[in-house]
Amino acid sequence: MEHIVIIGNGISGVTLARHIRKLSDKKITIVSAETDYFFSRTALMYVYMGHMKFEHTQPYENWFWEKNRIDLKKGYVKTVETKSKTLHFAEGDTLQYDKLVIATGSKPNKFGWPGQDLEGVMGMYHKQDLKNLEKHAPNKDVCKRAVIVGGGLIGIELAEMLNSRSIPVTFLVRESSFWNGVLPEGESAMINRHIKNHHIDLRLSTNLKEIKSDENGKVKSVIIEETGEEILCNVVGLTAGVSPNIDFIKNSEIETGRGVKVNRYLETNIPDVYAIGDCAEQHEAIGNRRPIEAVWYTGRMMGETLAQTICGNRIQYNPGHWFNSAKFMDIEYQTYGWVFSERSKQDYEQHFHWIHSDDTKCITVAFHKDNNEFLGINTFGIRMRHETFDRWLTEKKDVDYVINHLSEANFDPEFYSRFEKDILSAYNNQLQTA
Repeated sequence: MEHIVIIGNGISGVTLARHIRKLSDKKITIVSAETDYFFSRTALMYVYMGHMKFEHTQPYENWFWEKNRIDLKKGYVKTVETKSKTLHFAEGDTLQYDKLVIATGSKPNKFGWPGQDLEGVMGMYHKQDLKNLEKHAPNKDVCKRAVIVGGGLIGIELAEMLNSRSIPVTFLVRESSFWNGVLPEGESAMINRHIKNHHIDLRLSTNLKEIKSDENGKVKSVIIEETGEEILCNVVGLTAGVSPNIDFIKNSEIETGRGVKVNRYLETNIPDVYAIGDCAEQHEAIGNRRPIEAVWYTGRMMGETLAQTICGNRIQYNPGHWFNSAKFMDIEYQTYGWVFSERSKQDYEQHFHWIHSDDTKCITVAFHKDNNEFLGINTFGIRMRHETFDRWLTEKKDVDYVINHLSEANFDPEFYSRFEKDILSAYNNQLQTA
């Protein structure tokens, strides 16, 4: 019986295992060094905030794996020998495979800061990080202040988590405005104000120089690069992005760049070895997408796609139109299609931006300035329907059509209908002045 071994029990690996089982009787083993069972990584913050217990983050009961004949092996893979199709574990044991799938996800970036490995320094990605946070920041008496380094989505989640326990937070962001490599100016500025309204000490254009230690090897303070200022703190959250977790295959014959190089079928350069999820790097980017996408839903799609290929129906990975969602404290964010920031905007891309007077709701619509084709939309504080925008992008609707039919995309029409008239009149005014 063919043995499929999957390294990594995140959304990609587990989706793959489930779909292979639906399609076949192959022997399946999932290897993970992190936890016994799959859990939802995006839910870790809600455990700390008291909204759920850790077991609630596990989508499947513990009996699910045995019932579906999916073997779970806890262990750390040290090396992969592709010629003999053998995994070597740190504990000294080995495992043979017929087909191998690398789905090891990401690890938090570290940039060689002095003190980055001290006690009290952590990312916010693994279950271990949650344990560390509970140990070093259970409350404001133990943790007088936390410093977060890096202004992305994980950084703002960690700020919200600490804020929920009234722990003072200083937030060091290298950019001149929050996440302005991704968000257009108006949105980024609104999020700056929103963070400060939550009494978080947001420091823009600010870099970490070093993390200082007390006499017991614990975090004592950080030093700011630009000014030399020392900020006393008990916890430092490193949230300056993530990179593929693939150190264990660096010495194998499997081709790597930043991630494990794959083609559109998610195959590596070695027969019977595949990669999916955050650690997979497309040889050629798909459309405007990045070659590596550390996004939950694309990981799931890769798992579903590869299951077909492994079970004899070889199909290409096709993620469709870009979309994503997140939360900035209590403002929900959704994006469909492409809305680029000023830094990465294309020449042909024009934006229409509307912001509500309460400064917690806005939209930005991107369109082609020559033919008015709708390119994408960002929404903050207003929930919109994915399938509607997906259809409009496929049908290449023009921006006039989209603005005039926004009500069709509204997720909660009764509650939100009052914004559409404002948006339409702002759009018409903008066109007239243009």
